[in-house]
Amino acid sequence: MALSVRAVFFDLDNTLVDTARASRAAEAEVIKLLQSKYHYYKEEAEIICDKVQVKLSKECFHSSDTCITDLRTSHWEEAIHETKGGTANRKLAEECYFLWKSTRLQHMTIAEDVKAMLTELRKEVYLLLLTNGDRQTQREKIEACACQSYFDAIVVGGEQKEEKPAPSIFYYCCNLLGVQPGDCVMVGDTLETDIQGGLNARLKATVWVNKNGIVPQKLSPMPHYTVSSVLELPAILQSIDCKVSMSA
Repeated sequence: MALSVRAVFFDLDNTLVDTARASRAAEAEVIKLLQSKYHYYKEEAEIICDKVQVKLSKECFHSSDTCITDLRTSHWEEAIHETKGGTANRKLAEECYFLWKSTRLQHMTIAEDVKAMLTELRKEVYLLLLTNGDRQTQREKIEACACQSYFDAIVVGGEQKEEKPAPSIFYYCCNLLGVQPGDCVMVGDTLETDIQGGLNARLKATVWVNKNGIVPQKLSPMPHYTVSSVLELPAILQSIDCKVSMSA
């Protein structure tokens, strides 16, 4: 299929890789550790994991201030102290963090049908992976899911001056591939970064991957297309091509 779209930018977390599932599997291992080795009640262990997730969701990381390992170990240390009280236990926090991290990375995989889709798409268009986040964390995920060979370029927000939704990172991606914003489609699961960023950069189209049927808030960015699975993308690209042909 010859497409009018020349490049597709993909988000990583919860778009190509089920990061949420990997995180749940990692939390389950930490809960087992706290119960079996340290005799925590299951409820206490679950509260600690919930607290860490909240801290991760609010995380503001600046590489000039600290390293991501220290910051995330501190999340666990604070969560344990907030739940159990007593003296802060850095050693236990480190044990929890590294178990969580290693387990999560083990579960960072791209499904075979998604790999097949990427392989076919790359015969027709440029593919670029565009992910926000700390350099070390995101590069470890990329290595774990072994996705490098499916893309013409990989861009990590933490390595750039600005992350999604800033237009500058999208323009940088376009320059890498030698294409114009109007040639490109952004695919991702987050309205505030993936979709808003694609709109800010005036890409040809944005595709929101809404796996859980979330109802957007009234003031949320409006994607051009919404799908429940990234596997619906080839049909969307054909649809975009048909619209271009009809308007020509």
